[in-house]
Amino acid sequence: MSTNTHTKTLATNRKARHDFFIEETIEAGIELTGTEVKSFRQGKINLKESYGMVENSEVFIHGMHVSPYEQGNIYNVDPLRKRKLLLHKREIRKLVGYITQKGYSLVPLSAYLKNGKVKIDLAIAKGKKLYDKREDIAKKDAERRIQRHLSEKY
Repeated sequence: MSTNTHTKTLATNRKARHDFFIEETIEAGIELTGTEVKSFRQGKINLKESYGMVENSEVFIHGMHVSPYEQGNIYNVDPLRKRKLLLHKREIRKLVGYITQKGYSLVPLSAYLKNGKVKIDLAIAKGKKLYDKREDIAKKDAERRIQRHLSEKY
């Protein structure tokens, strides 16, 4: 087995980093049907409104939209169905420990292909308050102004 890992990002949830403080990330596999894999490979997925939940010691992702495959006809499934994430038991126990604490949630950050397999980057995150978001925007503005000012001088 080679040490090179070939990854291709299919979708990212940019809103997640804006709305949440990311504590930790975990890479998880995802259980898909045949036509869903083809849609994934075409990049026809949306992670914007999705979230993870632990149910009966299994982790599921809810709200992830996978567009139906055009040539799939009768084999296509519901685009918004819940999908099982593939994790080790110790990782699931760790997630349960975080989620039971107040304010933590499971948020998918990105979906990608890694050596031909579909993976989800799952984050343990805590929701931001409105003033936290304003503070981040102010910091980015200040950085932009500083960079603009420095580039004008040189």
